[in-house]
Amino acid sequence: MRGFASALIILIGLSFCSFTDPAPKGEYLQRGYYIVVAAYRIGQEKYMESYVEKLNNSGKHSKYGYDAGRKFYYIYLDYYTDFNESIQEMLSTRKDDGFADAWVRIMKEGENPTPVSKEEPTKENVKSNQPIVAVVEEKATEQAEEKASVVEEKKEVKVEEPAKEKPVDVHPPLKEASVLFYLYNPTNSEPIEGQVEIIDGDVSRLIKKVNAHEVLPIPDPRNKTGKVSLVGSSFGYRKVQHDFILSEITPENIPEYMEWRENHYLVKFDLDRLHRGDIETLYNVYFFNDAAVMMSSSKYELNKLLEFMNSNSSYRITLHGHTNGNARGKIIKMGPSKNFFELSQDVVEGTGTAKELSNERAIAIKEWLVSNGIEANRIEVKAWGGNRMIHDKNSNNARRNVRVEVEVISE
Repeated sequence: MRGFASALIILIGLSFCSFTDPAPKGEYLQRGYYIVVAAYRIGQEKYMESYVEKLNNSGKHSKYGYDAGRKFYYIYLDYYTDFNESIQEMLSTRKDDGFADAWVRIMKEGENPTPVSKEEPTKENVKSNQPIVAVVEEKATEQAEEKASVVEEKKEVKVEEPAKEKPVDVHPPLKEASVLFYLYNPTNSEPIEGQVEIIDGDVSRLIKKVNAHEVLPIPDPRNKTGKVSLVGSSFGYRKVQHDFILSEITPENIPEYMEWRENHYLVKFDLDRLHRGDIETLYNVYFFNDAAVMMSSSKYELNKLLEFMNSNSSYRITLHGHTNGNARGKIIKMGPSKNFFELSQDVVEGTGTAKELSNERAIAIKEWLVSNGIEANRIEVKAWGGNRMIHDKNSNNARRNVRVEVEVISE
Protein backbone atom coordinates (compact mmCIF):
# COMPACT_ATOMS: atom_id res chain seq x y z
CA MET A 1 0.00 0.00 0.00
CA ARG A 2 2.83 2.37 0.84
CA GLY A 3 4.34 1.79 -2.65
CA PHE A 4 0.98 2.26 -4.31
CA ALA A 5 0.44 5.54 -2.45
CA SER A 6 3.86 6.78 -3.48
CA ALA A 7 3.17 5.96 -7.13
CA LEU A 8 -0.20 7.66 -6.92
CA ILE A 9 1.41 10.81 -5.51
CA ILE A 10 3.95 10.82 -8.35
CA LEU A 11 1.21 10.42 -10.96
CA ILE A 12 -0.82 13.22 -9.40
CA GLY A 13 2.27 15.42 -9.35
CA LEU A 14 3.03 14.69 -13.00
CA SER A 15 -0.58 15.34 -13.95
CA PHE A 16 -0.51 18.63 -12.06
CA CYS A 17 2.71 19.73 -13.76
CA SER A 18 1.32 18.77 -17.13
CA PHE A 19 -1.87 20.65 -16.45
CA THR A 20 -0.26 23.87 -15.22
CA ASP A 21 2.63 23.97 -17.67
CA PRO A 22 1.59 22.18 -20.90
CA ALA A 23 4.10 21.59 -23.66
CA PRO A 24 4.11 24.41 -26.23
CA LYS A 25 3.22 23.85 -29.86
CA GLY A 26 5.57 24.38 -32.76
CA GLU A 27 9.27 25.17 -32.74
CA TYR A 28 11.39 26.88 -30.11
CA LEU A 29 12.94 30.19 -31.18
CA GLN A 30 16.67 29.81 -31.75
CA ARG A 31 19.51 32.34 -31.79
CA GLY A 32 18.92 35.39 -34.01
CA TYR A 33 16.82 38.51 -34.58
CA TYR A 34 13.08 38.13 -35.27
CA ILE A 35 10.70 40.72 -36.79
CA VAL A 36 7.79 40.17 -34.37
CA VAL A 37 4.24 41.44 -34.87
CA ALA A 38 2.31 39.69 -32.06
CA ALA A 39 2.74 37.58 -28.90
CA TYR A 40 0.54 34.98 -27.16
CA ARG A 41 0.56 32.81 -24.02
CA ILE A 42 0.17 29.06 -23.85
CA GLY A 43 -3.54 28.31 -24.06
CA GLN A 44 -4.14 30.90 -26.77
CA GLU A 45 -2.94 28.72 -29.64
CA LYS A 46 -6.33 28.86 -31.39
CA TYR A 47 -6.19 32.63 -31.75
CA MET A 48 -2.48 32.59 -32.59
CA GLU A 49 -2.96 30.10 -35.41
CA SER A 50 -5.92 32.05 -36.75
CA TYR A 51 -3.81 35.21 -36.88
CA VAL A 52 -0.97 33.37 -38.61
CA GLU A 53 -3.50 32.03 -41.12
CA LYS A 54 -4.79 35.52 -41.78
CA LEU A 55 -1.28 36.87 -42.35
CA ASN A 56 -0.35 34.02 -44.66
CA ASN A 57 -3.54 34.38 -46.68
CA SER A 58 -2.66 38.03 -47.18
CA GLY A 59 0.81 37.08 -48.47
CA LYS A 60 2.85 37.96 -45.38
CA HIS A 61 4.31 34.43 -44.93
CA SER A 62 4.45 34.49 -41.14
CA LYS A 63 5.53 31.81 -38.66
CA TYR A 64 5.38 31.42 -34.91
CA GLY A 65 7.85 30.12 -32.37
CA TYR A 66 8.06 29.66 -28.63
CA ASP A 67 10.39 31.56 -26.29
CA ALA A 68 11.02 29.17 -23.39
CA GLY A 69 12.56 31.95 -21.29
CA ARG A 70 9.60 34.33 -21.40
CA LYS A 71 7.05 31.55 -22.06
CA PHE A 72 5.45 33.44 -24.93
CA TYR A 73 4.67 32.52 -28.48
CA TYR A 74 5.90 35.10 -30.96
CA ILE A 75 4.50 35.55 -34.46
CA TYR A 76 7.27 36.77 -36.72
CA LEU A 77 7.51 37.79 -40.37
CA ASP A 78 11.21 37.24 -40.88
CA TYR A 79 14.43 36.20 -39.20
CA TYR A 80 18.00 37.59 -39.47
CA THR A 81 21.44 36.75 -38.17
CA ASP A 82 22.63 40.35 -38.61
CA PHE A 83 21.41 43.00 -36.16
CA ASN A 84 21.59 45.93 -38.58
CA GLU A 85 19.63 44.04 -41.24
CA SER A 86 16.93 43.17 -38.72
CA ILE A 87 16.60 46.80 -37.64
CA GLN A 88 16.26 47.99 -41.24
CA GLU A 89 13.64 45.34 -41.97
CA MET A 90 11.74 46.16 -38.78
CA LEU A 91 11.61 49.86 -39.74
CA SER A 92 10.36 48.88 -43.18
CA THR A 93 7.72 46.57 -41.67
CA ARG A 94 6.41 49.38 -39.48
CA LYS A 95 5.42 51.26 -42.62
CA ASP A 96 2.91 48.52 -43.53
CA ASP A 97 -0.69 48.86 -42.40
CA GLY A 98 -1.29 47.06 -39.12
CA PHE A 99 2.38 46.69 -38.16
CA ALA A 100 3.20 50.10 -36.68
CA ASP A 101 4.30 48.41 -33.44
CA ALA A 102 6.48 45.69 -34.97
CA TRP A 103 9.63 45.07 -32.97
CA VAL A 104 12.82 43.00 -32.94
CA ARG A 105 12.98 40.03 -30.58
CA ILE A 106 16.58 39.11 -29.83
CA MET A 107 17.30 35.45 -29.04
CA LYS A 108 20.84 35.00 -27.71
CA GLU A 109 20.95 31.21 -27.37
CA GLY A 110 20.40 28.16 -29.54
CA GLU A 111 21.14 27.45 -33.18
CA ASN A 112 20.13 29.50 -36.18
CA PRO A 113 16.61 28.47 -37.28
CA THR A 114 15.27 27.84 -40.74
CA PRO A 115 14.31 31.18 -42.35
CA VAL A 116 10.67 32.02 -42.96
CA SER A 117 9.57 30.42 -46.23
CA LYS A 118 8.87 32.88 -49.02
CA GLU A 119 6.63 30.37 -50.86
CA GLU A 120 2.90 30.84 -51.12
CA PRO A 121 0.89 29.23 -48.27
CA THR A 122 -0.36 25.71 -48.98
CA LYS A 123 -2.98 23.42 -47.47
CA GLU A 124 -0.23 21.87 -45.38
CA ASN A 125 0.79 25.12 -43.62
CA VAL A 126 -2.57 26.96 -43.61
CA LYS A 127 -5.73 25.53 -42.11
CA SER A 128 -8.27 26.87 -44.60
CA ASN A 129 -11.23 25.45 -42.73
CA GLN A 130 -10.72 27.82 -39.78
CA PRO A 131 -12.30 31.27 -39.76
CA ILE A 132 -10.07 34.32 -40.06
CA VAL A 133 -9.63 36.07 -36.73
CA ALA A 134 -8.67 39.74 -36.35
CA VAL A 135 -6.56 40.49 -33.31
CA VAL A 136 -6.32 44.05 -32.00
CA GLU A 137 -3.81 44.61 -29.23
CA GLU A 138 -4.21 47.49 -26.81
CA LYS A 139 -1.55 48.41 -24.28
CA ALA A 140 -2.87 49.74 -20.94
CA THR A 141 0.38 50.39 -19.05
CA GLU A 142 3.98 49.21 -19.34
CA GLN A 143 3.35 46.47 -16.77
CA ALA A 144 -0.32 45.79 -17.50
CA GLU A 145 -1.37 42.90 -19.64
CA GLU A 146 -2.99 43.54 -23.00
CA LYS A 147 -6.41 42.43 -24.05
CA ALA A 148 -7.30 41.33 -27.53
CA SER A 149 -10.70 41.42 -29.20
CA VAL A 150 -11.22 38.34 -31.29
CA VAL A 151 -14.07 38.56 -33.79
CA GLU A 152 -15.22 35.15 -34.88
CA GLU A 153 -18.47 34.55 -36.78
CA LYS A 154 -19.66 38.05 -35.72
CA LYS A 155 -19.29 37.13 -32.02
CA GLU A 156 -16.83 39.02 -29.85
CA VAL A 157 -14.77 36.91 -27.47
CA LYS A 158 -12.33 38.60 -25.08
CA VAL A 159 -9.09 36.81 -24.28
CA GLU A 160 -6.14 37.85 -22.19
CA GLU A 161 -3.03 38.83 -24.11
CA PRO A 162 0.51 39.14 -22.77
CA ALA A 163 1.99 42.56 -22.25
CA LYS A 164 3.89 43.22 -25.44
CA GLU A 165 7.55 43.79 -24.74
CA LYS A 166 8.97 47.10 -25.81
CA PRO A 167 10.80 47.24 -29.14
CA VAL A 168 14.58 47.16 -28.87
CA ASP A 169 16.36 50.43 -29.42
CA VAL A 170 16.06 51.10 -33.12
CA HIS A 171 19.70 52.04 -33.28
CA PRO A 172 22.73 50.21 -31.89
CA PRO A 173 25.75 51.77 -30.16
CA LEU A 174 28.15 53.59 -32.45
CA LYS A 175 30.79 50.85 -32.38
CA GLU A 176 28.27 48.42 -33.94
CA ALA A 177 26.79 50.80 -36.51
CA SER A 178 27.59 52.61 -39.74
CA VAL A 179 28.14 56.35 -39.96
CA LEU A 180 27.78 59.13 -42.49
CA PHE A 181 30.13 62.10 -42.11
CA TYR A 182 28.17 65.21 -43.05
CA LEU A 183 30.17 68.37 -43.85
CA TYR A 184 28.14 71.54 -44.29
CA ASN A 185 28.30 75.33 -44.28
CA PRO A 186 26.40 76.59 -41.20
CA THR A 187 25.61 79.94 -42.83
CA ASN A 188 23.44 78.39 -45.54
CA SER A 189 23.20 74.70 -44.49
CA GLU A 190 24.60 73.62 -47.86
CA PRO A 191 26.61 70.36 -47.88
CA ILE A 192 30.35 70.65 -48.58
CA GLU A 193 32.53 68.13 -50.36
CA GLY A 194 35.51 67.14 -48.28
CA GLN A 195 37.24 64.43 -46.30
CA VAL A 196 37.30 63.10 -42.75
CA GLU A 197 40.41 61.76 -41.07
CA ILE A 198 39.78 58.99 -38.52
CA ILE A 199 42.58 59.18 -35.96
CA ASP A 200 43.71 56.97 -33.08
CA GLY A 201 43.18 59.34 -30.16
CA ASP A 202 45.86 57.72 -27.99
CA VAL A 203 48.85 58.12 -30.30
CA SER A 204 47.52 60.57 -32.94
CA ARG A 205 47.93 57.95 -35.67
CA LEU A 206 45.88 58.24 -38.85
CA ILE A 207 43.67 55.15 -39.11
CA LYS A 208 41.82 56.03 -42.28
CA LYS A 209 40.87 58.96 -44.50
CA VAL A 210 37.42 58.81 -46.08
CA ASN A 211 35.25 60.99 -48.29
CA ALA A 212 32.35 62.80 -46.68
CA HIS A 213 28.71 61.83 -47.35
CA GLU A 214 29.35 58.09 -47.66
CA VAL A 215 27.88 55.51 -45.27
CA LEU A 216 30.48 53.15 -43.83
CA PRO A 217 31.29 51.32 -40.58
CA ILE A 218 33.46 53.29 -38.17
CA PRO A 219 36.77 51.47 -37.59
CA ASP A 220 37.77 50.32 -34.11
CA PRO A 221 40.96 52.17 -33.02
CA ARG A 222 42.05 49.04 -31.10
CA ASN A 223 43.80 51.14 -28.49
CA LYS A 224 43.67 51.11 -24.70
CA THR A 225 41.16 53.91 -24.18
CA GLY A 226 39.01 53.56 -27.29
CA LYS A 227 39.49 57.27 -27.99
CA VAL A 228 38.82 58.38 -31.55
CA SER A 229 39.33 61.76 -33.20
CA LEU A 230 37.46 62.76 -36.35
CA VAL A 231 38.80 65.70 -38.34
CA GLY A 232 36.54 67.05 -41.07
CA SER A 233 38.12 69.29 -43.68
CA SER A 234 37.53 70.90 -47.04
CA PHE A 235 39.82 73.43 -48.64
CA GLY A 236 38.68 77.00 -47.96
CA TYR A 237 37.14 76.05 -44.60
CA ARG A 238 38.40 75.72 -41.07
CA LYS A 239 38.85 72.16 -39.92
CA VAL A 240 36.49 70.76 -37.29
CA GLN A 241 37.55 68.02 -34.88
CA HIS A 242 35.36 65.72 -32.75
CA ASP A 243 36.89 63.62 -29.95
CA PHE A 244 35.08 60.81 -28.14
CA ILE A 245 35.43 57.33 -26.59
CA LEU A 246 33.95 54.91 -29.11
CA SER A 247 32.34 52.59 -26.56
CA GLU A 248 30.62 55.50 -24.78
CA ILE A 249 28.46 56.55 -27.74
CA THR A 250 25.17 54.72 -27.15
CA PRO A 251 21.51 55.46 -27.93
CA GLU A 252 21.27 57.04 -24.46
CA ASN A 253 24.47 59.06 -24.82
CA ILE A 254 24.71 60.82 -28.18
CA PRO A 255 26.69 64.08 -28.42
CA GLU A 256 25.03 67.10 -30.00
CA TYR A 257 27.01 66.74 -33.23
CA MET A 258 25.57 63.25 -33.83
CA GLU A 259 22.09 61.94 -34.56
CA TRP A 260 20.48 58.72 -35.76
CA ARG A 261 19.13 58.65 -39.33
CA GLU A 262 17.14 55.52 -40.25
CA ASN A 263 20.03 53.03 -40.40
CA HIS A 264 23.19 54.95 -39.49
CA TYR A 265 24.63 57.67 -37.30
CA LEU A 266 25.02 61.13 -38.81
CA VAL A 267 28.20 62.90 -37.63
CA LYS A 268 27.98 66.61 -38.41
CA PHE A 269 30.85 68.99 -39.14
CA ASP A 270 29.86 72.64 -39.43
CA LEU A 271 32.76 74.18 -41.36
CA ASP A 272 33.33 77.93 -41.32
CA ARG A 273 35.13 79.75 -44.12
CA LEU A 274 38.76 80.64 -43.54
CA HIS A 275 39.30 84.04 -41.95
CA ARG A 276 42.12 86.56 -41.86
CA GLY A 277 45.28 84.99 -40.45
CA ASP A 278 44.24 81.40 -41.28
CA ILE A 279 46.71 79.30 -43.30
CA GLU A 280 45.65 76.28 -45.36
CA THR A 281 48.00 73.90 -47.17
CA LEU A 282 47.39 72.82 -50.76
CA TYR A 283 48.51 69.28 -50.04
CA ASN A 284 46.71 67.90 -53.08
CA VAL A 285 48.45 70.20 -55.56
CA TYR A 286 51.36 68.24 -57.03
CA PHE A 287 54.31 69.37 -59.20
CA PHE A 288 56.52 67.45 -61.57
CA ASN A 289 60.03 66.87 -60.21
CA ASP A 290 62.21 70.01 -60.32
CA ALA A 291 59.38 71.82 -62.10
CA ALA A 292 56.97 74.69 -61.60
CA VAL A 293 54.44 72.72 -63.65
CA MET A 294 51.52 71.03 -61.90
CA MET A 295 50.17 67.53 -62.44
CA SER A 296 46.60 67.18 -63.71
CA SER A 297 45.55 65.57 -60.41
CA SER A 298 45.96 69.04 -58.84
CA LYS A 299 42.86 70.42 -60.59
CA TYR A 300 40.38 69.36 -57.91
CA GLU A 301 42.04 71.31 -55.10
CA LEU A 302 42.84 74.24 -57.37
CA ASN A 303 39.14 74.48 -58.19
CA LYS A 304 38.39 74.53 -54.45
CA LEU A 305 40.82 77.46 -54.10
CA LEU A 306 39.13 79.20 -57.03
CA GLU A 307 35.72 78.62 -55.45
CA PHE A 308 37.03 80.09 -52.21
CA MET A 309 38.32 83.24 -53.94
CA ASN A 310 35.04 83.67 -55.82
CA SER A 311 32.97 83.29 -52.64
CA ASN A 312 34.13 86.68 -51.35
CA SER A 313 35.59 89.38 -53.61
CA SER A 314 37.30 90.91 -50.56
CA TYR A 315 39.52 87.90 -50.00
CA ARG A 316 43.22 88.56 -50.51
CA ILE A 317 45.77 85.79 -50.06
CA THR A 318 49.49 85.09 -49.92
CA LEU A 319 50.83 81.94 -51.57
CA HIS A 320 53.79 80.56 -49.59
CA GLY A 321 56.09 78.24 -51.58
CA HIS A 322 58.13 75.53 -49.79
CA THR A 323 60.59 72.84 -50.91
CA ASN A 324 62.27 69.80 -49.38
CA GLY A 325 65.72 71.15 -48.53
CA ASN A 326 67.81 74.05 -49.84
CA ALA A 327 69.99 72.43 -52.46
CA ARG A 328 70.47 74.04 -55.87
CA GLY A 329 69.26 72.11 -58.88
CA LYS A 330 67.40 72.07 -62.14
CA ILE A 331 64.30 74.23 -62.51
CA ILE A 332 61.71 73.64 -65.24
CA LYS A 333 59.29 76.48 -65.97
CA MET A 334 56.25 76.77 -68.19
CA GLY A 335 56.86 77.97 -71.73
CA PRO A 336 54.92 80.56 -73.76
CA SER A 337 51.99 78.13 -74.22
CA LYS A 338 51.29 78.41 -70.46
CA ASN A 339 50.43 74.74 -70.12
CA PHE A 340 49.87 74.46 -66.37
CA PHE A 341 49.46 70.67 -66.27
CA GLU A 342 51.87 69.18 -68.79
CA LEU A 343 55.59 69.20 -69.52
CA SER A 344 55.03 70.50 -73.04
CA GLN A 345 57.71 70.92 -75.69
CA ASP A 346 58.16 74.64 -75.01
CA VAL A 347 59.06 74.33 -71.30
CA VAL A 348 62.10 76.34 -70.22
CA GLU A 349 64.86 74.47 -68.37
CA GLY A 350 67.46 76.13 -66.17
CA THR A 351 69.06 75.94 -62.73
CA GLY A 352 68.52 77.81 -59.48
CA THR A 353 68.11 77.65 -55.72
CA ALA A 354 65.39 75.83 -53.80
CA LYS A 355 63.96 79.22 -52.85
CA GLU A 356 63.70 80.19 -56.53
CA LEU A 357 61.93 76.90 -57.31
CA SER A 358 59.43 77.48 -54.48
CA ASN A 359 58.82 81.00 -55.82
CA GLU A 360 58.13 79.72 -59.36
CA ARG A 361 55.68 77.15 -58.06
CA ALA A 362 53.71 79.76 -56.13
CA ILE A 363 53.71 81.99 -59.22
CA ALA A 364 52.33 79.10 -61.32
CA ILE A 365 49.32 78.83 -58.99
CA LYS A 366 48.82 82.60 -59.04
CA GLU A 367 48.87 82.65 -62.84
CA TRP A 368 46.34 79.81 -62.97
CA LEU A 369 43.99 81.76 -60.69
CA VAL A 370 44.40 84.90 -62.81
CA SER A 371 43.69 82.90 -65.97
CA ASN A 372 40.40 81.89 -64.33
CA GLY A 373 39.27 85.44 -63.56
CA ILE A 374 40.85 86.34 -60.20
CA GLU A 375 42.43 89.80 -60.08
CA ALA A 376 46.23 89.63 -59.78
CA ASN A 377 46.29 92.28 -57.03
CA ARG A 378 44.40 89.91 -54.72
CA ILE A 379 47.28 87.42 -54.72
CA GLU A 380 50.76 87.84 -53.25
CA VAL A 381 53.65 85.36 -53.44
CA LYS A 382 56.32 84.54 -50.87
CA ALA A 383 59.14 81.97 -51.30
CA TRP A 384 60.68 80.03 -48.40
CA GLY A 385 62.64 77.26 -50.08
CA GLY A 386 63.53 74.67 -47.42
CA ASN A 387 63.63 77.08 -44.48
CA ARG A 388 60.29 75.93 -43.06
CA MET A 389 60.22 72.18 -43.51
CA ILE A 390 57.71 70.28 -41.38
CA HIS A 391 59.44 66.86 -41.73
CA ASP A 392 63.04 65.69 -41.91
CA LYS A 393 64.12 65.89 -45.53
CA ASN A 394 65.21 62.24 -45.47
CA SER A 395 62.10 60.85 -43.75
CA ASN A 396 59.21 58.96 -45.29
CA ASN A 397 57.13 62.15 -45.08
CA ALA A 398 59.72 64.36 -46.79
CA ARG A 399 57.46 64.82 -49.83
CA ARG A 400 55.04 66.78 -47.63
CA ASN A 401 57.70 69.47 -47.29
CA VAL A 402 57.03 70.27 -50.97
CA ARG A 403 53.92 72.37 -50.64
CA VAL A 404 52.22 75.69 -51.25
CA GLU A 405 50.30 77.27 -48.38
CA VAL A 406 47.47 79.78 -48.67
CA GLU A 407 47.32 82.52 -46.06
CA VAL A 408 44.23 84.75 -45.85
CA ILE A 409 45.48 88.32 -45.39
CA SER A 410 42.23 90.18 -45.98
CA GLU A 411 38.52 89.37 -46.03
